Amino acid sequence: MKILILCTGNSCRSQMAQGFLQSFDNRNEVHSAGTFPASKVNSRAVKVMKESGIDISRNTPKNVSQYIDGEWDYVITVCDDANETCPLFQGKVKHRLHFGFKDPSKFTGTGEQVLKEFREIRDEIKTIFYRFYNNFLI
Repeated sequence: MKILILCTGNSCRSQMAQGFLQSFDNRNEVHSAGTFPASKVNSRAVKVMKESGIDISRNTPKNVSQYIDGEWDYVITVCDDANETCPLFQGKVKHRLHFGFKDPSKFTGTGEQVLKEFREIRDEIKTIFYRFYNNFLI
């Protein structure tokens, strides 16, 4: 399966989802991108994914425009903004899905409080994408 995961900055949620989907089954071709990509992957996202045994430290945010002409089995948005501003794909998209998650990069508080929120979002993403994997990709 060929899967594209979209969010606004491609620095947290979509990167985590990509990491999990690739870890479930490396036969799937999984990419992630943003409608307005950040300059780098969020360091807290890297940290909490490493706690789960997944290294996303070498990933870089990408712009959705480089994938717009591709053919995809699934295009999945993981934030409401990306869902609303998702461009019209020129290529073929078999299924378009939306799984909305809060943006952990917007949380405030102490360092430990923010990490706790990142972990909660990470765990939600893992649960939803594992269910997606089991229901649609196996």
